This record gives sequence, C-alpha cells and structure tokens, in this order.
Amino acid sequence: MRILAAPDKFRGTVSAAEVVSIIGEVATIFSVRLDKAPMADGGEGTLEALGGFTRSSVVTGPLGKSVTAPWRFSEGVAVIEMASASGLTLAGGASGNDPMNATTAGTGELISEAIHEGAHRVVVAAGGSATTDGGLGALKVLPPASRLRSVELVVACDVRTGFLDAAEVFGPQKGASTAQIKRLNRRLSELAEMYLQDYGVDVTRMPRTGAAGGLAGGLAAVGAELVDGFKVVANDVDLRKRIADADIVITGEGRFDATSLKGKVVGGVLEIASELGVPVLAIVGSADSTLETSRGLTFIDLTERFGSAEAKTDVRRCIKTVVTEAFAQRCPMFCQCAVDSRRCFDD
Repeated sequence: MRILAAPDKFRGTVSAAEVVSIIGEVATIFSVRLDKAPMADGGEGTLEALGGFTRSSVVTGPLGKSVTAPWRFSEGVAVIEMASASGLTLAGGASGNDPMNATTAGTGELISEAIHEGAHRVVVAAGGSATTDGGLGALKVLPPASRLRSVELVVACDVRTGFLDAAEVFGPQKGASTAQIKRLNRRLSELAEMYLQDYGVDVTRMPRTGAAGGLAGGLAAVGAELVDGFKVVANDVDLRKRIADADIVITGEGRFDATSLKGKVVGGVLEIASELGVPVLAIVGSADSTLETSRGLTFIDLTERFGSAEAKTDVRRCIKTVVTEAFAQRCPMFCQCAVDSRRCFDD
C-alpha cells in the first residue's frame, strides 16, 4: 500500500513537515510505504515546502527593527517568504502590531538582494503579513523598473482578495481598529491611483492583489505575476504524479472550512485526488460541520474527537493517535479505501 502524506501546517501548533514526520513514525511501525510531501499554499510554510532556506539576511522588520530572515537561493531561483521579513508573528501578533505603520520594506530588501545575487526568478510567498501598506514599503527599496523587467517575479498568493478589500478583510486580525481600517482603506485607494499613474497598472481590477495587505498589488504594479500559491508548490513537488502513484492521500490543516476548498491545501489536494480517483483522509484541528464533503474524502476532526483544549495543546499526540487507529484498527492497511473510504473509517 502506497500512502502519500501531503498536509498543510496546523497554524500556531505544528508545521506541515512536523505533521509528515508524525505520520512517518506510524508508517514505519506498520511497514507502510510513505511518500512525504509537506505542502503550503503561499502562506507560512511555503519556503519549507519548496526546499527550505539556504541562506539568511538581516532586513528591516515589520515595525522597523532588524530581523534575520531565512530565504532560498538555488540555481538562479530565489524563494522568499514575506512572513519571515514582514510577518505578523515578528510584530508580536495582533496585540503587538502597529497596523498603520507596519512595513513591507524587509520583503523588498530580500527581493533586491536576490536580484543582486543573480536570481532570474523570484518567488514571493505572500501570506502571514503584519502589513497593510499596499506594498509601498517594498517598492521603495526595489531596483529600478528597468532592472525588474529582466527578472521573473512571481507572487504566490493564498487568497484572491482584491486590493481595496485588504484592510477590511485582514485588518482586524492584524490589530487594526474600526477607525484605523477606514484610514487604511483610504490609503489603499490613494495607492491604487498612484500605481495606475506611475506604472499604468490598475491593481483594483486584478484578483489576489489584496494578498499580504496589498503587497501582491504593489508588486503586480511593477510587473509581478500573481498566482495561486498552492499550484506553485504543487507544480514544484510534482504533486499530481505523486497522487496518481498513491493508493490513498493523507492531508490536513488546522481549520477545515469554506476557505479550505478555495485555493487552500486540503481543497487543492482533494481536487486533484478526485480527478484521479484516489481517496483522501484529511486530519483537521477543527471543522465546519455545515460543510458538505465530497465522496472520496474522509476527515477526522481532532476537536470533535479529543476536545478543544487537547486538540490545541497536544496536537502531535492527537494526530499520532488517529493515524495509528487508521492504520491498525479502523482501516487495517487501508484495505477497503479504494472501495469506500467513508465506510472504512466508520466507528
């Protein structure tokens, strides 16, 4: 039996690689062949999914203090995770953030360094930002437009939010008050006009430009291509072929809800697996019980199984327990999954 482990992170608790490692421990016990593919969708964890960092640089953090940001440079391709330079975690979360002044300058500094080092392709993972500066901080430190035109600049986005909606949608989780969100809205509107005048690009008409507080829109104004982050990772790791070669796929994430099926890892894995007729087991921290799930998908809700507190504080043990049960008790060697994955996991 060939199992593919292709989970996303459980935000704030375990990384995708850690989830794969836990599944791997159980697979070893049961002598199951496991293909390991930790995934990401353009948010945190994308750098790790695309091979991990090979170097680090000291850049301007989201609140102006210097931070050390890991990034990847290999064979002319640079991968930058904006969260490592301009992320909300670096700002101390929503309570420690200054949403009006948080800057993407550090992300721009990483892009500039990558170009200086000779990168011909720069991939920027846009999730996890502390910022709503419309990318202006990054643009101020980028090389001239003539230099940027010689580089393929790609922004891997984990949302499709529009530029003018970035403050309204993401401002609250970055610590912005109602009054600050209104001011941020005005600022984004002014920036959109400036980008149209300076670069001839109307970022308000492009999907995904609101990713990372408008960083995606700012970079689009200077020629970046905005793409689905999951597809970037899936193409890089040859996910479709690996799913086709598997008898069952195990995926997962911290929260399974409507957004999971709109460009996130679990939805992306399920879409490919459904096309190929491969059953999927999704292990999730919690799930929206109102969502209908398609045939071929079974999901295990850790909160429902273990309770909210335990699912959050001891998620590693919870994941290991349910994977062990799936292998040994509920679905011995996944023998029936190809026939009926739901029946296979019934109590």
